[in-house]
Amino acid sequence: MSLKEITMYSADWCGDCRRSKRLMDELNVAYTIIDVDADLSAAEKVKEINGGAQSIPVIVFADGTHLTEPSDIDLKAKLTALGII
Repeated sequence: MSLKEITMYSADWCGDCRRSKRLMDELNVAYTIIDVDADLSAAEKVKEINGGAQSIPVIVFADGTHLTEPSDIDLKAKLTALGII
């Protein structure tokens, strides 16, 4: 896994997911989308990461950390801290 690899567990209907995608697109940050509606194992992974909660987006970073439903400020701070932006 590259140090800049990012995976976002998301769904088309999710407003917070669209907001996080828009921010990362504006910042030219590459990421992989996994649709939890299309992939049931991904939905289970989200619950595992979140201690049983189905909250999305879940954004997983190469260092093993994640953010769940981050604000734009929190997401930008994390991307900065990891040297991605």
